This record gives sequence, C-alpha cells and structure tokens, in this order.
Amino acid sequence: MPKDASEGPNSTDRGPLSSPLWVAIVNYKTAALTLDCLASLIAEHRRGLKMTAVAVDNASGDGSLEVLRQGLEAYRNPDWIRLEQLPKNGGFAYGNNVVLRQALEAPHPPDYILLLNPDATAREGAIAPLVRFLNEHPKVGLVGSRLEDPDGTPQTSAFRFPSIWSELDNGLRLGIASRLMGHRRLALPIAAEPHPADWLAGASLMIRREVLETAGLFDEDYFLYFEEVDFCHRAQQAGWECWYVPESRVVHLVGQSTGVTDTRRSPQRMPQYWFESRQRYFLKFHGARYTAIADLLWMVGFALWRVRRWLFRKPDSDPPYFLRDFFRNSIWVKRGQS
Repeated sequence: MPKDASEGPNSTDRGPLSSPLWVAIVNYKTAALTLDCLASLIAEHRRGLKMTAVAVDNASGDGSLEVLRQGLEAYRNPDWIRLEQLPKNGGFAYGNNVVLRQALEAPHPPDYILLLNPDATAREGAIAPLVRFLNEHPKVGLVGSRLEDPDGTPQTSAFRFPSIWSELDNGLRLGIASRLMGHRRLALPIAAEPHPADWLAGASLMIRREVLETAGLFDEDYFLYFEEVDFCHRAQQAGWECWYVPESRVVHLVGQSTGVTDTRRSPQRMPQYWFESRQRYFLKFHGARYTAIADLLWMVGFALWRVRRWLFRKPDSDPPYFLRDFFRNSIWVKRGQS
C-alpha cells in the first residue's frame, strides 16, 4: 500500500481519522481465522485508527469463544474488542444484524460499520481509505475493499446486479458470448481506481450508518449468500451509491469460512441454502415470471457448457449434481409443487 512519506508508526496513511467506526465479525467454527482477522485490526488500531470490534460466535459449539479469549490474552485483551456468544446459528445476515443493532442503539452510534469476514485480514493501512472515501463522498453509502489472495493476486469483488443475461452467461461460460454480453455480465473488471458498482462482496464492506436507518438491516431470511446483493439493492433503491475502493487491500481466503467455494478442495455439492437464497433474491426484486426466465436460461446455458466440457475434455470443476440440484430448486419445480 502506498504511504505518505511523513507517515509515522502510529498514524493512518494521511493523518489520524476521527470518524467513529465499528467492525463486525461473524464466526462459525473458524476461531483460528477469526483470531488472525482480529490481529490485523489490532495492528490497524496501533497505527491510530480508533474502532470498536465485535466478534460474535454463531453457536459454533466447538469452543470457538474460549479459543478467541485465550488468543486475545497475547494482546493483553484490548478493551475495544468484544466477544459474544449467540444462541443459534442464524447465518451471515443474522450474526451481522446483532452487531448492527448494537451499533445503532449505542449511546454514541458510529458513523460507519465495517463488515469483515473471519477469513479476511486487513493489510497495513487497509481500513483508513474506506473511512476517508465515505468522509469525502456523502452520497456514497457503501464501500468495498480490493480482495486478494495472500500473494496479492486480486479477486473479483465488485459486481452488477444479477439478471437473466448474467444467469445465461454464468451457465454458458463461453468467451464470445461473454464478450457480446459486455455490460450485462455479473462481474465488473478488476480496476486500479475507485469506481461505482451495483453490489460489493461482503467479505470487507463498510456501511454508512444512515444507510441502515433508511434501507434497514440485512434480510435474515437469507441464511448465507445473496444477502449482500439484497442489501446493496435496497440501499440503491434508497438513493445510496456503492463504490469499490482498491486502495483498501484485504486478504481473503476464499471459502475458508464456509467450505463451499474453497478452490483448494474438491468441488463440494452446493448447499440447499444457496438455491433458496438465489431464488429469494430473484423473486423479491423481479417477480415470478422473470425468475422463471432466469432459471431457464441458466439451465440451458449450463447444459450446453457441460456438453462442451465433455467434448473438449475440459477439467470438471463444477459442484457435483449441480444441474440436477438447480432444476429441483428452480421455480419451475417449486411452483409446480406448491
């Protein structure tokens, strides 16, 4: 991360920031990763960034909270870090909402709240650019970091809202078709400069407090996946902008907190909640007819991709039974059963 020549060891990149900040971390059976995440925040705190961090455990049942308590002893138990046990595993939205409600109800509510995955660690100076961008752009309600692998390879973390065309593109996976889709593709190109996006990955997402007051909290009917897409959509409907800020660099160990998208393992069967979350998003914002078209285009595109993969002997990196599971959870089947 570029630094100002006058930067000292206890300052942010361009001087101290006074904007109140909370950080929310939701742990589920990832205590070691969560401790690494908290350690990166401790390093940022030592550089002069004031914050309150709340790590909540989504009823892991594996002693996660005790591991975190013992781990924080090495840092003399910072009084700005709180650990809390939740009564159930209600998912990503549920766990974050616990912290968001506390922030809104605090005697001195923070200006901003950062959602940080337990499998994410902030690089040196990663948080200050998000705060500064929100300070300088009052119409922007959400900002997201550049997510990257430990070796610095960038990950896609800024997107357009899902549509029937992006579903066809995601299923088909054909280069010429993707190029023809152009601005209808889901993923935005990885850029070196800040730019607007429809939605941003929730692994490192900073939210202006007023967004919560106008658009509401996360929809807890999403257990996991699509909850940040839903939230950014509602924020946009309320008049807020979302921006990608690549000066903020955060290491993200993809899939480590869920095990679903971990590319280092053999492909895992997609969990039921992924299909439910996807369908909830499309029905909520587009209705049944549009959802039916989106489902159909994805299945047609994916079936064609599977044929092409077999003909050209391409590696099979798809989740097992993906097309079958998708069809069984599509609106075509679900509505027929209701």
